[in-house]
Amino acid sequence: PPSPPPYAAPDGVSDRPFVPDLSHFLHVLEPWIASYGAPVIFVILMLESFGMPLPGESLLVFAAIMAGRGKLSFPVLLFAAWAGAVVGDNIGYWIGHSVGNTFITRYGARIGLTQARLTKVEAVFRKYGVITVAFARFVNVLRQLNGIVAGTLEMHWWTFVIFNAVGGALWVAVWAGSGFYFGRHGSGIAEFAREFAIDGAIAGAIVVAVFVALAIRFRGRR
Repeated sequence: PPSPPPYAAPDGVSDRPFVPDLSHFLHVLEPWIASYGAPVIFVILMLESFGMPLPGESLLVFAAIMAGRGKLSFPVLLFAAWAGAVVGDNIGYWIGHSVGNTFITRYGARIGLTQARLTKVEAVFRKYGVITVAFARFVNVLRQLNGIVAGTLEMHWWTFVIFNAVGGALWVAVWAGSGFYFGRHGSGIAEFAREFAIDGAIAGAIVVAVFVALAIRFRGRR
């Protein structure tokens, strides 16, 4: 794709980068998303879903905002994101099932798959079982290690597939739906946020002033 233009926020949204810590990453990927669309989303979410340290959730919301602005097909984006998440988790499952915990921690530490992280995720799996698979995508770290840990713990594959597909669909619907709505109604949301911030600041100042006055009066009486 051509060299990326200077970063521009969606219409009606503040010029501050959408995700400050990842603005450069999104700035680089924006022309790729615009040029190649859903396949880029599929690949990034697939890689993130079996342990790669990539900001898939942020990218999904960013792409959904672009879809809300008419730059991507929203139905195609939904399917690509869901498929990427499910395929990646299943790759992770078979990695965990095939090579086991010891091999993963020995070589996975280079990309953040440490023994401490795997141990914490395994504890969650043992406590909540298949419910963890359904809702793991909403929790950082669990999202990246969901499939791998299910494989190392030898969860039945069909059970994993069903709950993972349902959880992936919910996750995509929530974040892509939010991003799409924001892309369509960004100006209204931004205006509401500004007004709410001003009103909230005024209300907070009044509450603080009243509290200070009462405290001074109480100390005076004592």
